[in-house]
Amino acid sequence: MATTFFFRAVASDGKPRSGTLTAENDKLVASELRRQGLIPVYIGLSKGSSGGFQLQLKMPSFSGGSRRKDVLFFTQELATLLNAGVPLDRALSIVAQLTTRGDFRAVVLDVTRILKGGKSLAESLATRPSHFSELYINMVRAGEASGSLAQIFDRLAEFERTRDDLRGYIVSSLIYPILLTLVGLGSIFVLLNFVVPRFALIFSDPRMKIPTPTLILLEVSAIVQAYWLPTALALLVSVVLFQVYIRTVTGRLWWDTIRLKMPLLGDALRKAETARFARAMSTLVAASVPLVQALGIARGILNNRRMSGTLEQVAQGVKRGEGIAGPLTRAGEFPPLAGHLLSVGEETGHLDTMFNRMADIYDGETRTAIRRFTALFEPLIILVMGLVVGSLIMSLMLAITSINDIAI
Repeated sequence: MATTFFFRAVASDGKPRSGTLTAENDKLVASELRRQGLIPVYIGLSKGSSGGFQLQLKMPSFSGGSRRKDVLFFTQELATLLNAGVPLDRALSIVAQLTTRGDFRAVVLDVTRILKGGKSLAESLATRPSHFSELYINMVRAGEASGSLAQIFDRLAEFERTRDDLRGYIVSSLIYPILLTLVGLGSIFVLLNFVVPRFALIFSDPRMKIPTPTLILLEVSAIVQAYWLPTALALLVSVVLFQVYIRTVTGRLWWDTIRLKMPLLGDALRKAETARFARAMSTLVAASVPLVQALGIARGILNNRRMSGTLEQVAQGVKRGEGIAGPLTRAGEFPPLAGHLLSVGEETGHLDTMFNRMADIYDGETRTAIRRFTALFEPLIILVMGLVVGSLIMSLMLAITSINDIAI
């Protein structure tokens, strides 16, 4: 059955084109666009169409989202246009037109202006460090020097996509346990602060013999009613002070060390950082960035200061001619398998391939570790909250059944 598809494409003169075509599937639409001399940029279902599915060729279109998604959009768009032979300045202008976010469009236009003023693309991107990382800029610089800018943007697009996928998976996996914990704590607070005090009026008769569990419950409820606001304020101040402390060099190193030692979650964090490190090194080494320089760049993109700090020792080992596998293993912060994989990469002369393989391995192991953590944490939270709420209800029920014990 024929379906109407909406498309965005780039003509041979570099100008964007958009419209609709009717075909049985998106692949036929792409073939027709190429037959007309157009480069497909986006193909999706037209509004009002039924059936079918939406396909985004090479690059998804983001109408909103975070800064990193803007950069991913920019990278994928530019990779497609450069691979199609569109000149760099024209490709940047097209990306600016296709960008739907006004603030990021201003960034792209500013980069284009600096580029046309005689600066290199790497120098132009470096004027926007809030959007483009040191790794990103050094990759572009290497691509300009080797004349392989299109291939470099392909690698950067893959790097940004995989990093975004892993980050999104971790965040989405932890949302439910966190919400479950907050809802459970909120339920207990409501019971102690609003429900139990209502029942306390029933048990105010001095002739009533109140069971010990109920007495404890009433005392806890009274404490919560009297001190919940000062406690909340103290907790808020503690959180603010803690945030200030971990932003210091000493505090951040202490906190990152503690996080790596957490049961289950620490293992997941270590593997996630290893995957991030390996993905960055694979991208940099493949672009012929010197190994010591690559280690310095990778050090800057790691979130955990405990692990990133050891890369300085690794770089010193590389400078001494020891390679990277030995110093990385001696550092002791990365999983043992990482050192063995890099040793094989050094022996075979395919270090970039081995870094990429290592990134894939630890991407998968990070997801497995997160699943293991949530599989244990969620039932534990449900069990604890169930026991607490159940104890509260049982304490109230015991008191209610003791009403018949009132002395007459």
